[in-house]
Amino acid sequence: MVIPTSSSIVSASPDDRLTDSPRNHATEGAAAPSHDPPPTRPQRPDDEDCCGQGCVPCIFDLYDEAMGRYREQLAAWKERHPGESPD
Repeated sequence: MVIPTSSSIVSASPDDRLTDSPRNHATEGAAAPSHDPPPTRPQRPDDEDCCGQGCVPCIFDLYDEAMGRYREQLAAWKERHPGESPD
């Protein structure tokens, strides 16, 4: 295992370092990565899964939060895959 020394890190050229340059980010119109599956929709709990005791948070509250995250992830996926269906 080779551990870089401070001199090898400092002497690395700008092209060898991670930068926040535009070339390190996906560009508009670029093809989406092939390993970018659509998000998985959370499974809704059955009505019988709720104990009815007023738990905070209730399993349905957690489901609602998971659905919100799913909708955000799906919208982002659709932007990366215009014209494709997640189904």
